[in-house]
Amino acid sequence: MVDLTGAYPEVFPNLDKILSQAKQGHLSLRELIEKYAKNARRYKLQERRLRIPLVPDEVWGAGITYLRSRVAREEETATKGLYDYVYSAKRPEIFLKGSGKRCVGPGEPVGIRSDSKWSVPEPELAAVLDSDANLVGYTIANDVTARDIEGENPLYLTQAKVYTHCCAIGPVIAFKDEIPNPQALRIEMRILRAGRNAFRGQISTSKMKRRITDLIGFLKRDNIFFGPIVLMTGTGIVPPDGFSLRVGDVVEVEIEKIGMLRNTIQRTH
Repeated sequence: MVDLTGAYPEVFPNLDKILSQAKQGHLSLRELIEKYAKNARRYKLQERRLRIPLVPDEVWGAGITYLRSRVAREEETATKGLYDYVYSAKRPEIFLKGSGKRCVGPGEPVGIRSDSKWSVPEPELAAVLDSDANLVGYTIANDVTARDIEGENPLYLTQAKVYTHCCAIGPVIAFKDEIPNPQALRIEMRILRAGRNAFRGQISTSKMKRRITDLIGFLKRDNIFFGPIVLMTGTGIVPPDGFSLRVGDVVEVEIEKIGMLRNTIQRTH
């Protein structure tokens, strides 16, 4: 592992500056990193704690992109038929999860709402985009959601989704050329409670109803961005209705070719 931020803070302060440096130098992001990595000090992974790989200007989410998500949302809501329609509609559900400052990185506590009795993690493949909405690469996201608030009324979606430490991102960004087919990746989630498996599930991104390129296309349509953004592409792993996260639970989300994102649950006050 190479710590470029510590060695070259003026070049690698944040993703927006890094992308700007690469563009000015007519280099790809990989070429820029390799240029500076040659002379940087190398560490073993266990010698450094990974931080959030980027603090995006905005985090967006896409809903009902898997059949399992459609079924779960339809079961929880009092407004029947709404999510069946969204699943088959041409226009996807895209919502603003919030700013990157509400997100945490690997190993940091992720939150559940103090006024929710039914909260779940949502493991998702996330696309990392530059300020022009061009694809840079992929990371892992945990889009924590208060299902009881979401199900009470569709208009409460923002309250169910957006609050302090409502999302985890990491552990790394995989370049887009490292993942030539993002719609053929295995996603696995484990929830540990007192050291034991409380829930485990897996799915492939091949089960997505929509193409990631289509989601990006709808997001950037008639829109403007002011820095790097993250677009979560939806979840296909949903715990059973009787399950809710508890303080102290550990959520592990693993996606092949990217790594594992691990966070402990805490109550948000």
